Amino acid sequence: MVNPWTAYKSLEKALEAQHGSAMEMNRGQLEVLQRINTDLGLHPNAEKPLKAPTYTRNIWFTDKDENTALSLRHKGDRLYRKQSPFQLVEVYDTHAYGKMLSIDNMVMCTERDEYGYHEMITHVPVFTHKAVKRALVIGGGDGGTVRELLRHDDIAEVVMVEIDAAVVEASKLHLPTLSAAFEHPKLELIIGDGIKYVEEAPDASFDLIIVDSTDPIGPAEGLFSYDFYTHAHRILKTQGILVTQSESPRFNVPAFKACFSCYRSIFGADNVHCYLVFIPTYPSGMWSFSLSCKGAVAPVNSLSSTKADAFAAQHNLQYYNSDVHKAAFALPTFVRNMLRSL
Repeated sequence: MVNPWTAYKSLEKALEAQHGSAMEMNRGQLEVLQRINTDLGLHPNAEKPLKAPTYTRNIWFTDKDENTALSLRHKGDRLYRKQSPFQLVEVYDTHAYGKMLSIDNMVMCTERDEYGYHEMITHVPVFTHKAVKRALVIGGGDGGTVRELLRHDDIAEVVMVEIDAAVVEASKLHLPTLSAAFEHPKLELIIGDGIKYVEEAPDASFDLIIVDSTDPIGPAEGLFSYDFYTHAHRILKTQGILVTQSESPRFNVPAFKACFSCYRSIFGADNVHCYLVFIPTYPSGMWSFSLSCKGAVAPVNSLSSTKADAFAAQHNLQYYNSDVHKAAFALPTFVRNMLRSL
């Protein structure tokens, strides 16, 4: 007798399949099939109504490390796949979270929950600063960060430097709700090295810098360095603000602590603030941002709740409002303890 699973595993290995879906059936097991308007002829079960299928296509994208994993079921076909000179860029259509952008098999954003990340990485610093005219985004190739920045009419110019054209291409093709601002007249989009751009930029040339990067591996590794943030501090204007995604204080503790230790050494401990956002499709669900100020800025006490809430209502924001702005800086005890230990 031939074991069909041996053949399945051989095909999976030969095709180097990253995902697979299989269903084992016994002869005559009609209940796992879905047939519509099918003449079953003289089959002994012809007079019996067919049951709903017991199994459905079961293909999953899994973002995992050696200890934990997040899985999302998707519809099978990759909408986009390109191995760029920097990383593997893919787009999947998931059942629960809509279209999803992944880089090197890690979830970057999904249509259903991206607003939490993008609204919080932008509106918190803009309403803290109060007078942003010129902003720089390093990374952010999906377009969500510049989309949110350009909702602010007072911002005169946004420069975005993304190293990988494939990320921008994937978003333009398959994530139109994120990439909607790529043609905005206030946006200067540069496909290039953000590290080099910051090193060469003039002193005091930006009010706000947002580092919207992937994890500290691959092309983003240099964005987690003392030299890079020293230059970022230099090119900020007086009272300028730097915001970065600073990893999860639950999932990646070493990276989280290293980020804040670096920022404090450059901006001063009193001028570096941590705030949190909750994103279901990121490891642990809890993610952090850093807000580092070149001058003395109070991100909570200086907020105009009236302006923030009017803006949130005008633009139908789904995550950000004045209460969330304030509450995001209220840290759980274990996060406070990590920061105090630095």
